[in-house]
Amino acid sequence: LQGKSLEEKSMDGLLQSTAEWSKIHFEGADLGDARSERRLLRVAEVLAANPSGSLNGAIHNWSELLAAYRLFGREGTTFEGVSKPHQALTRAACQRAGDYLLIEDTTSLDYTAHEATAGLGRIGDDGGRGLHLHSNIALRIEGWASEKPLCAVVGLFHQKCWARTRPSIGQGKEQKKKRLRRRRESERWAEAYEMADAPVPGVRWTHVGDRESDIVEVFERCAAKGLDWIVRTNQPRALAKEAGSIFSAVAQAHTQGSFELKLRARPEQPARIARLTVRAASVGLRTPWRPKRTPSVIMTNVVEVVEEAPPPRVEPLHWVLTTSWPVVTYAEALRVVGAYACRPLIEEFHRALKSGVTNVEDSQMQQGEALRALIGVLSPIALRLIGIKAAAEATPKAKLKAGEFPTTGLQILKKKYGAPNEWTYLTLIIYIARMGGFLARTNDGLPGWNTIWRGWHRLTTMLEGVEILAGGA
Repeated sequence: LQGKSLEEKSMDGLLQSTAEWSKIHFEGADLGDARSERRLLRVAEVLAANPSGSLNGAIHNWSELLAAYRLFGREGTTFEGVSKPHQALTRAACQRAGDYLLIEDTTSLDYTAHEATAGLGRIGDDGGRGLHLHSNIALRIEGWASEKPLCAVVGLFHQKCWARTRPSIGQGKEQKKKRLRRRRESERWAEAYEMADAPVPGVRWTHVGDRESDIVEVFERCAAKGLDWIVRTNQPRALAKEAGSIFSAVAQAHTQGSFELKLRARPEQPARIARLTVRAASVGLRTPWRPKRTPSVIMTNVVEVVEEAPPPRVEPLHWVLTTSWPVVTYAEALRVVGAYACRPLIEEFHRALKSGVTNVEDSQMQQGEALRALIGVLSPIALRLIGIKAAAEATPKAKLKAGEFPTTGLQILKKKYGAPNEWTYLTLIIYIARMGGFLARTNDGLPGWNTIWRGWHRLTTMLEGVEILAGGA
């Protein structure tokens, strides 16, 4: 790793050994103690090989387990300190020429059943206890297919974890003027861009957010740092120079075209193919009242995607997207829709962190700060799982570089399933997934990340056995 830039380290590949990977993403953590920082690398390596929210589920050596608990229990081991190297790598990688989507979302981590754990806060309807996690994932657009972006996962551009400890005020019990004059949780949206350097020439960053991020400060922060945006509209924002709202304006715009979109299954709704109509317009929006600010006008484009004939008793898909991307042509509007359609990846990341193989909600640590630090380690690991599949989707024909994957690992896969025509990202992912139970039949499509990870874990166990035998010889 010596002599490599931050960009090169971050883009080296997702299939390195866990020792190499943990060094790249956690070396330089700010823990205030050199021994603790070295211990972090070892713990991250073990968790990357066998991710688990429970330390004793991942670390089977008693002395190493005690050392890991001491690491997370010390005052200097913080979420911010642990997360610093990975986020620095990601931001540096996002300064390489190209287009990037920065997707934000928030989730809650439920530790209600952990009655002995201190340092937690309110979650949900305030009846539960836990932590809140806000993540900003950077994706690099590697190409386009039918106006849909092919994206590779770069990393966590920013992440924030906190306990909601303020007393609940209650909906509608606080005057708007008073609420807007204090610091609010909603300020987490686009907060990362205030801390990061602006994108350099030749680089485009686009903030992507759901309806919760439809806040005027988000647009202002993006504009101040030279970012583009794609945000699903939540409020009927007033037009600046005419009657009506953003919703009525785009509803009256001419239809640009229609297309079919495969929708994933949701609770009580099976997967289906929706026929969607696309409209687009350019509007000026009047900014809402804010303390000590003069109202202004935000010029933006807007795209409406609506399902005209949904199945009976099914709520139609309806997106109204505010964007700074051009939408003059149908192809341009479709690219906006395609970019926003990448947003579920962050939901998949949060599921991987909470209820996937990392199972961060299983941790039995009894201090909220220790939990936050553990989340800081497990988050890049969970994202790594998502990135492995994304790499195969974005660049399926890309050939493996020499030394990018352990030679012994390739030999094991070849011995078990036969030699492929060539080792590409796609063939490697499929071979690894077969180790996890994937059948790789003609119409099976790409394996899911859970299957990929099961295969990866089995393969690394085999590699560890080979190394043990070689050392014993």
